[in-house]
Amino acid sequence: MHIIIGLGNPGEKYKNTRHNAGFMAIDALAEKLNLIWSMNKKFQAEICQSGDLFLAKPQTFMNESGRSVQAILSYYKLLPKKFGLLKEKNSNLSEILTIIHDDLDIPLGQYKISVDSRSAGHNGVQSIINHLKTKNFRRIRIGIRAESAEKIPADLPRRNEMAAGKFVLQKFSEEEVKAINSAIEKIIQEN
Repeated sequence: MHIIIGLGNPGEKYKNTRHNAGFMAIDALAEKLNLIWSMNKKFQAEICQSGDLFLAKPQTFMNESGRSVQAILSYYKLLPKKFGLLKEKNSNLSEILTIIHDDLDIPLGQYKISVDSRSAGHNGVQSIINHLKTKNFRRIRIGIRAESAEKIPADLPRRNEMAAGKFVLQKFSEEEVKAINSAIEKIIQEN
């Protein structure tokens, strides 16, 4: 089984915002596979499935994504156990779990794949790491950093959290949507 989870925030208010790049990508994959989303209350996620491929969009809001991901992996008995009820720390989930999410440190329209890496300040990813007790899963990080002068330069060592928080909740411009959709097409074709 392979589980692919796109991160974002539920609701019309957040549609096409930078923080919802993960939702945009997984929606495109589901559309390509002709899959229909349905709400699963147990997982707190919209889900669809094709054979061994399981897609999900947590509806917990970004910062609580880990609750949904943990519920899905627990249900399918994909979380290793040690000493009965305690989850084994640092389990290798990279062969079964892929998380797709926005990344403020990557230029708009580009993407990177990483395994076993820290959250780098992404609250949705940190929630997943906290709930699964491992960072050893595959991540597809979609760049949302605009290159225009009014945006925060990439070479600053730290960004103001409030500025980053506001930035990720902005809607993409039409031009930016084209760049994101192009990146998503490449992700689907190459991965």
